[in-house]
Amino acid sequence: MTVFTERNCDRRCDDVPFHRLSHRAYSNHDGRRPSTGRRTGSRPGDRFVELRTGERLFVREVRRAGATPEVNSAVLLIHGARVPGVASFDLPVAGGSLAADLAADGHLVYVLDLRGYGASSRPAAMNSPPDKSAPLMRTEDVVADISAAVDAIAEWSDVSRVSLLGWATGGHWAGAYASRFPQTVDRLILYNTLYGGSDQHPTLGTGSPLENPDRPGTFNVHAFGGYRLNTRPSLFTAWDDSIPVADKAQWRDPAVAAAYGDAALASDETALTRQPPSFRSPSGAMADSFELAFDRRQWSAAELTMPVLVIRSGRDFWSRPEDAKTIVDEAPKAERLDIPEATHFVHLDRETAGRGVFLDAVKRFLDRLEE
Repeated sequence: MTVFTERNCDRRCDDVPFHRLSHRAYSNHDGRRPSTGRRTGSRPGDRFVELRTGERLFVREVRRAGATPEVNSAVLLIHGARVPGVASFDLPVAGGSLAADLAADGHLVYVLDLRGYGASSRPAAMNSPPDKSAPLMRTEDVVADISAAVDAIAEWSDVSRVSLLGWATGGHWAGAYASRFPQTVDRLILYNTLYGGSDQHPTLGTGSPLENPDRPGTFNVHAFGGYRLNTRPSLFTAWDDSIPVADKAQWRDPAVAAAYGDAALASDETALTRQPPSFRSPSGAMADSFELAFDRRQWSAAELTMPVLVIRSGRDFWSRPEDAKTIVDEAPKAERLDIPEATHFVHLDRETAGRGVFLDAVKRFLDRLEE
């Protein structure tokens, strides 16, 4: 076990839930989950960041075998509202690992499970029925997790700044963190991310299942509780609906879809105790997304002083064109890429369905020298 020097708070620890709290980071080889079908040429390493609260964060490191990463090439991938990090970004099949693709380009890549997800600690309330708690893991809690992960990655990789890529709600969380601690972020990629610019949203706002029918404009806490249960079929409903061809295999490799479902269910050790099998995900992401759907912003893009790339898929059901436009209008160094026919899941679709365009853009952005 390698223990790194604990970092002290850069302001009073009592003022912040977990931000900048002392923690230690180590490699936990005894607790590593075996991975099958790993792509040739990339090497994973599973680590944990210990929080002062006694909780811990799971972080997977993916690097090109035998490669020495260049300075400032550490990249942290942040998952969204439901599916944790490994299932989102490091599937053991061809075309299923954004982490391996970026590692092959010479980057040192880290995949995070936030608290409540995957192999990270889960709030105790997630062991009780969901209606016994309020939505878990709100933006402030996630910012604390990202802060601890960035501190650990800076020590592991010996860099002063880390690049962040956030998918969907992960982009919202990455933006919130980067707006508060810009000095720690090298580059920021926000991918199909809610932010603001409109108070209308067809599936998350007024009249949606997220809204309390008895109190319009407020989140439906009763329906969501502290966490949600997600079945395998629920992962593909919106994805299938957004693919514009009848034969989904033309757009999305069946092997990737199967691995995605397998990994999502495998991320929760309690999944098979329920029928049908389901994995838990905190509801805080949905509560925060409901607020964003009404243009109730939780951070300011004007505070993003690093280079920012905003990517939006034309067939995305989560983010709106206004979200991307508003971020680019407000952030000092932001640029935008629209992939017209792509889905919300473009990094898991086939190369010809937008994945190739997405991956090329991300690599160019990360590799570009800052002017």
